[in-house]
Amino acid sequence: MFCGKIRLAVHQEASRWSQELAADAPGAREVLRRDLKRYFTSSLASRWPQVQASGVADRALRSETLLRGGVDALLATLVPQWRWQAPTLHIPFPRPWDVDLGGRGLLLVPSYFILGALLMRRPGKSTVLAYPVYRGDRPAGATDALGPLLGRTRAAVLAVLRDPATTTAVAERVGVSIASASQHATVLRGAGLVSTTRMGGAVLHVLTPLGAALLHGDATAT
Repeated sequence: MFCGKIRLAVHQEASRWSQELAADAPGAREVLRRDLKRYFTSSLASRWPQVQASGVADRALRSETLLRGGVDALLATLVPQWRWQAPTLHIPFPRPWDVDLGGRGLLLVPSYFILGALLMRRPGKSTVLAYPVYRGDRPAGATDALGPLLGRTRAAVLAVLRDPATTTAVAERVGVSIASASQHATVLRGAGLVSTTRMGGAVLHVLTPLGAALLHGDATAT
């Protein structure tokens, strides 16, 4: 009986707080801010640099795909096993979904914390689709497999670009000179495996969809 009363009191308090938050009460917002800060500190802070790096890599890959292949290429390469047949995006898991854009548009939200798709339809507005963020994962031994094709150093340069990097960062990751890193990146860019964007006095190298497919061993890439 005593435990039952405690649970009832907790439920009532949570319900009252939810109502206050919905009403945009300052006190409820402060409770939410404080709790979110505690959660971030205890559960996310140590991994946040990795989360941010994955977000940067995903944004770079999607932007490059959109630039080179347009919306069709972006949607066709969004997640492996997802199929784009205009105007419908077919998602097989976590349960089969056919997302018909219907001229309303699609708001893409990359997420580090989901494995499948999360979909939210909004009447009169664009559909929201959360998808697993690109993390640049690759099979173990990918560099060894590509070594005979590209040369070990060039294959290593391609592999480290699973996370976008400047020429200096590439050189540090692979353990070569900046001049050598620049030369290898130039060859990879000429082959359509890497794209390069100038940022002030530095350049940022990013895998193209073809480069990512080669690194992942995707035999269906064209």
